[in-house]
Amino acid sequence: MKTTLLKSEDYTRSPWKNGGGIFTDIADAHRAGSPTKDWDSLLWRFASTPIVAPGPFSYMPGIDRLQMVVGGRGLVLKAPGREFDEREPFTTVRFTGELEIVTELEAGPVEVVNLMARRGAAEIELLALREPGDRPLSAGTHLVYAVFGNCSIRLNSEEFAVPHGSTLKVELTEPSRLALVSGLGVLGSIQLVG
Repeated sequence: MKTTLLKSEDYTRSPWKNGGGIFTDIADAHRAGSPTKDWDSLLWRFASTPIVAPGPFSYMPGIDRLQMVVGGRGLVLKAPGREFDEREPFTTVRFTGELEIVTELEAGPVEVVNLMARRGAAEIELLALREPGDRPLSAGTHLVYAVFGNCSIRLNSEEFAVPHGSTLKVELTEPSRLALVSGLGVLGSIQLVG
């Protein structure tokens, strides 16, 4: 097991693919040997972003996306013939980057967390850690993001404090157990395929 604390002051900021806003890049991975780290070389990305006005989502062919509102409420994603309801915070929605999505804000701006992965390169999961309790973690990369205040977790028998806004990156070569001890966190899990 390898753990790395990613501090909020070290996160990078980049424009959305469509230029409509700015996201905070918390952690990502790109294809080995890619000359540039861009959308074409992306394997996965964990990021947060504010959505302050209704508008279209970026077109991301070949990318699977998970999203969760962590600040504010009332977000609805509208796609042709479909709707993704994120009105309540900490609800995860899954959609593909090819979908033509337009946001609807029913109660003002929101802050969201996104976990994206290149289809066929990685399997991803995104969930809120709100209740103390124990859960299995598979081998892979796991990110525990402390959304509000400090968050404390236990991995197997070792306890870790994650300061507000920071993220604990956990790289596992074998299955493990994670327990939320205190606070509130978001858990992003990535398993590379092949």
